[in-house]
Amino acid sequence: MPGSKPGLAGHTRISTQALTSTAKAAAAEFFRVPPAQVRVSWSDDQGMLALSLALPVSIPPLQRIAADPDLVARTGGSAWDRAHAAKPVLRDTVTALTGSVVSRVDIRITGVRVEEGSRVR
Repeated sequence: MPGSKPGLAGHTRISTQALTSTAKAAAAEFFRVPPAQVRVSWSDDQGMLALSLALPVSIPPLQRIAADPDLVARTGGSAWDRAHAAKPVLRDTVTALTGSVVSRVDIRITGVRVEEGSRVR
């Protein structure tokens, strides 16, 4: 049609799978765990999306923490501190990448993964 802008007609939707994959990747990167270990669920929060995550967190080896108590602070703090710090980062990241407004992020820590240098075992 003359005068109409191409690409404006129709609908654009982000699938639940795309939202889930994005949230899983963002959380895995933040917590330094494999994406396969991140569980994601969504719920409605007054027309916006509430993101719920269940995942382990990575920690330094306990022997290294015993020898260097400041290591916990240098690696992001306690599991509680890291989960609290992750909420606004993950909310903003998923919102920016998908265009879907995430209103809230709930995080449940399900376990720990012990890091050995750059490897996790």
